[in-house]
Amino acid sequence: MSRLSSSRARSTPPPGRGAPHTVRIIGGDWKRTPLTVLDLDGLRPTPDRVRETLFNWLGQRLDGQRCLDLFAGSGALGFEAASRGAARVLMVERNARAAGQLRAIQAKLGARAVEVAEADALRLAASLAPGSFDVVFLDPPFGEDLLGHALELAVPLVAAGGAVYVEAGEALAIEQTPALAGWTIGRHGKAGAVHYHLLHRENEE
Repeated sequence: MSRLSSSRARSTPPPGRGAPHTVRIIGGDWKRTPLTVLDLDGLRPTPDRVRETLFNWLGQRLDGQRCLDLFAGSGALGFEAASRGAARVLMVERNARAAGQLRAIQAKLGARAVEVAEADALRLAASLAPGSFDVVFLDPPFGEDLLGHALELAVPLVAAGGAVYVEAGEALAIEQTPALAGWTIGRHGKAGAVHYHLLHRENEE
């Protein structure tokens, strides 16, 4: 599947070249606010129904929580978290145009809890302090074999009681993923070709 190196590709078809494309925040303080999605190959936000399911799993509100959106793309997950009360949302996006669009949305919303970092996701993750986030969103580019390394770097960043959200082209298998030793898949769903999972440390669900 063709994707930006640090952006989200989805099973839903992309908009026509040059066509206006928006998604909407589906809950929280900015509910129904449209987010413009750049017309870039492979840049597609997490579908509404997947985000709705995810935030049902997370309990709707994220008041006071610290979130890391490591492959931010359109920012749909990160801005959704900020809309629902997250105290800090760090969005990481390597593509300059996509990062610029994230900053434009941040400014439009006055999203003071949001920080946009134009950087390589894995290098930045390696520099962050252990236990510094409550929720980590992981949706690395399909087909680039980044998920294992991303999980190795992300898992130590999660505070006690926290969670990791993962989108992937196939269902995760804990026993085949060394980085997830001591973790469990609390929730799993599928939308088209995308599998999405919510992970917790064992005995912390």
